[in-house]
Amino acid sequence: MGEDTEKSGLTYAEAGVDIKRVGSIHRDIEGLISKTFSTRAGRVGEVLNVRGHYAGLIDIGNGRALALHTDSVGTKVLVAKMLDQYNTIGIDCVAMNVNDLVCVGAEPLALVDYLALEAPDEVLVKEVMMGLANGAQEANIAVIGGETAVMKDVINGLDLAAMSVGVVEKRKIVTGEKIVTGDLVIGLPSSGIHSSGLTLARKVLFKDGFDRRVAKELLTPTEIYSRQVQNALVKGVEVHGLVHITGGAYSKFRRLGRLAGRGFRLNDLFEPHKIFLEIQERGNISDVEMYRTFNMGTGFLIVGSKKSGEEILEEVRGSRVVGEVVEERSVTVEVDSKRIAVESW
Repeated sequence: MGEDTEKSGLTYAEAGVDIKRVGSIHRDIEGLISKTFSTRAGRVGEVLNVRGHYAGLIDIGNGRALALHTDSVGTKVLVAKMLDQYNTIGIDCVAMNVNDLVCVGAEPLALVDYLALEAPDEVLVKEVMMGLANGAQEANIAVIGGETAVMKDVINGLDLAAMSVGVVEKRKIVTGEKIVTGDLVIGLPSSGIHSSGLTLARKVLFKDGFDRRVAKELLTPTEIYSRQVQNALVKGVEVHGLVHITGGAYSKFRRLGRLAGRGFRLNDLFEPHKIFLEIQERGNISDVEMYRTFNMGTGFLIVGSKKSGEEILEEVRGSRVVGEVVEERSVTVEVDSKRIAVESW
């Protein structure tokens, strides 16, 4: 990685995505929608007190909760449009949903998609749906319906999103509250940039024109982790926290750390893919900004006790210990013998 963590290169905020401002908007939204929770109090669908997490949870009786989540492919659709290749973004859409659902301990069940188009295009729609079907089969879920809208005055090309649903026993909901100092952080490698940070990546990599090689690299589908992680949960492996590295990258640990009153030291993450090194070099981007924006080679993390760590490593193929839980309320990443402070709370 770069030597100077104080580089003055392009940031995610300057590229158009200000994570702090987005966080402020999320808090405003939470304040407004929380007023609706009382409508289901004491009834089927009562909202559980799991706020600001990867999925919303409602009580459906018999000790179970329904987990609901909505996510999209983001500006990765623009890369697909550049290449006129749409057969993998459906996989990304599935991955962004199911990987988040499993972070609260839920088993993903199904999703409905929303595909918005500038103009009718049968070939494009078929390719998108092929990707959705392939991703759903890999994640062991069903695509049970959706909406295809043609809105020339609104859409430039296409947009793809989905609403997903999962189920979890209430006593098995994973929030991060059980995390304690000394717990292990176990990581899984990413397949590339996934579906986060594309706005900054595009600004840097295409500033001098279209590069087909780079575009194809950016279009590599997001890894689907949910099935492996869910299999471990079903077998009763003790898991204290789950983190899908998406928008905001390693600052995602904040939601677990604030609940647990702990922090995370990541000292052996997977090696970043070459695409990340290229983004950093060409954009003159600091290490801090890189680890606040991109997955940097590690796409999913599992927090568990030292006792359960061996079981997690055995059940989740390709995983390895990448760090530990510490007292200091922050997340730090060690790179080339340097410690990078990504976030604190």
